[in-house]
Amino acid sequence: PALGFRGPAVRLAAPPRRAPALHATKPLVEAPFVGVARDVKGRLPYYASDVKDGASVKSVSAVLYLFFACLAPAVAFGSLQGVTTGGAIGAVEYIASTAVCGIIYALFSAQPLTIIGSTGPVLAFTSVLHALAGKLGVPFLPLYAWTGLWASAMLFVGALCSLSNGVERLTRFTDEIFSNLISTIFVYEAARDVLFGALLNPNVAAASAFSTAFTAAATFGTATWLAARRSAEALKRPVRNFVADFAPAIGIATGIAAGGWCGARSGAPLAKLAMPASFGTTSGRPWLVPLLSLDVKYRWLAAIPATMVAVLLFFDQNITVRIVNSESNKLKKPTGYHQDLLVVSILSAACSVVGLPWLVAATVRSINHVRANSVYETVANDDGASELEFVGCKEQRVTGFAIHAAIAAALLGGRELLAKTPKAALMGLFMYLGTSALKGNQMFARSTELLGGPLVDLDKLDETRAKDRPWATVPRATTRGFTLLQLACLGGMMTLKSSPLGVLFPVIIAGLGPLRWLMLKTGAVTADEMALLDAD
Repeated sequence: PALGFRGPAVRLAAPPRRAPALHATKPLVEAPFVGVARDVKGRLPYYASDVKDGASVKSVSAVLYLFFACLAPAVAFGSLQGVTTGGAIGAVEYIASTAVCGIIYALFSAQPLTIIGSTGPVLAFTSVLHALAGKLGVPFLPLYAWTGLWASAMLFVGALCSLSNGVERLTRFTDEIFSNLISTIFVYEAARDVLFGALLNPNVAAASAFSTAFTAAATFGTATWLAARRSAEALKRPVRNFVADFAPAIGIATGIAAGGWCGARSGAPLAKLAMPASFGTTSGRPWLVPLLSLDVKYRWLAAIPATMVAVLLFFDQNITVRIVNSESNKLKKPTGYHQDLLVVSILSAACSVVGLPWLVAATVRSINHVRANSVYETVANDDGASELEFVGCKEQRVTGFAIHAAIAAALLGGRELLAKTPKAALMGLFMYLGTSALKGNQMFARSTELLGGPLVDLDKLDETRAKDRPWATVPRATTRGFTLLQLACLGGMMTLKSSPLGVLFPVIIAGLGPLRWLMLKTGAVTADEMALLDAD
């Protein structure tokens, strides 16, 4: 059997007809401005409705939720980056970049449901670049700026020449490995902070450790339980929709209250969100980077690391936007990959010259933004019973703009108030972000079935959940092999990300598409089976 994937022959149901991928018939490269002009022409007529559709109570719940979901990673990444760069780029720079770039992206992108933000791979690369500057004996920020300008130029040319057409040929196979990776990172980092930073840390008092765990659990548990009330038949539909929409916000409020109560009872206040004391660069440097202080030869040599940055940003951006634009999200307005990439390239150039971090589409935050704007209706199933059905999303720009405008306001005038937020409450929010992003992820569903082993009744699932399991008619040995390969890719990417070779992370992402092709080429998975295992 090829690669051990083949199993007993099973009659396959006809694969579902898939809508052709956007631009799938277009060449990998088009004449300059063709793709961008097409995106702008397709999306511009919907701009007024992008504003009108955001006027709803659902938007309020989304802003309250995503405000913390976007602010917390900026503070966390910024604090860490401040250490690895000697204060050259720190929390202030990360929060400022998140606010300003988020506002501009919400206004001018083609897919405003996408949230741009800081990512782990970019943070790791910036740290490596700082170490390289030290070895070369050159100033870090000018090298960073020239690297960013080169990378931005590459992305700018890629957007103008429609290079995103190539990414649109990727499939759920790549999307879900990448999505699982980012979700795993969110859950792992939150759990590590609670377990090893508190519960199992001998330097932390028992009362503080318990308070930390209780606060994180209160946030995560409350948000998760209330979100599940959307399908509670005992409540009227408007009530359960309201409760589910505001579940994350209520969860955060519960966690903050729990943290304050625990701190007061134990006499040991919990660690708080590390907001900057004042508005200004972390090191006190001028905002504008002195570009000309870098020798000419290093300005040209910066194009080498810039190539890796461009590849990383290109794949991070396009794969995340692909996930947002997935058919499963039932979006109706046109997409615009090239317009989105063009906006990111311009923002990256601007961030480079003032020493702000490069931002790109953030997978988990974007998925949760889509979830926060999801619309559900009660419909009758084939048996006549009522059930909750996802019917689409409110595709609008208001929440993206408001989230980042609120972050800007917090940076300018709300630092002292936010500094009272227990860090443990945000760890609970991180757990919720990571787990909720896995909803509807077929790789995760197949993985839980696989890891469940004999405890999972696959025959029963095939009979009762066929609608949610398009792979049900695929030979089980093939499904196991396909899933194990995805898990191996996920494990490899997790290992690589944390290693000194983490800068090669985008190379692995780029190799996922050819790996899928190799499965088909070798016969490990047939075309019909792949259509079911990798169905959008």
